[in-house]
Amino acid sequence: MGNNVIISCDSSADLSPALLRKFNIPVNAAPILVDDEVRKDMEDITPFDIFEYVEKTKKVVKTSAPNVAEYVEFFRPLVTEGNEIIHFTISSLMSAGYNNCRLASEEFEGVYAIDSKNLSTGIGLLVLHAVKMRDAGKSAIEIVTEIEELRDRVDASFILDTLEYMRKGGRCSSVAALGANLLQLKPCIEVKNGAMGVGRKYRGKQAMVLDEYVRARLSDVEDIVPDTIFITHSHTPQDVVDVVRERIQSLIPFSNIYETYAGCTVSVHCGPNTLGILFIRRTPLTKNTAK
Repeated sequence: MGNNVIISCDSSADLSPALLRKFNIPVNAAPILVDDEVRKDMEDITPFDIFEYVEKTKKVVKTSAPNVAEYVEFFRPLVTEGNEIIHFTISSLMSAGYNNCRLASEEFEGVYAIDSKNLSTGIGLLVLHAVKMRDAGKSAIEIVTEIEELRDRVDASFILDTLEYMRKGGRCSSVAALGANLLQLKPCIEVKNGAMGVGRKYRGKQAMVLDEYVRARLSDVEDIVPDTIFITHSHTPQDVVDVVRERIQSLIPFSNIYETYAGCTVSVHCGPNTLGILFIRRTPLTKNTAK
């Protein structure tokens, strides 16, 4: 790993096993609570397990943050032979993970905790950019400085196919969920300033909604960096994903279009058939009008 800088992240970055192997990115698995039993995201529990459990029991699966000791244990074998570590967590406004990671980093020299101010492959975009800088020979400080500017330009959003998981988790009322289902409303969940919020509400069948959503998110072509875009979903049918990919390609010639599955952290709250496109803008997202 060039320059003795290791780029690592929590599993909530939702990077595929292939990308993790290709770019040599160590991952710290997030805890998932099932009947108060702790399981590790994508190691001993998958989104399929969650969907099956919720459907069968009607109970809620919960997410949790790695504690300080878990981060210390994760960093210890990596901090060898003068290595520096840059570790990415989910937004500090969504989890205690960043603060725990920051506290753990103080136990070592040269370990940097990064608040991604994002989730899922919104984090992944930052991780891959950091890898690119590392491989170009940039120092840890140079990487951290640039990432802290870049994170406000990540455009992360998802279309929910159902509000049931939000309702079960207390993030949406039963009345709102029922109304959305009756009207076939599919809300767009956006990340801005490190927090999730509801953007535009689409209406109709999933395929039609996703086409309209992609067109809207990618409409401001001049403000979009055409390097990398993620299609991240919680096991949306492949034919639907393929249509989304084709629509993206018809609008902007991205150098890299990566398809990844949403891990347990996203799936617990958003449920099956959630799909989002995530990319980087040229200007901070707070300066853009919600699509």
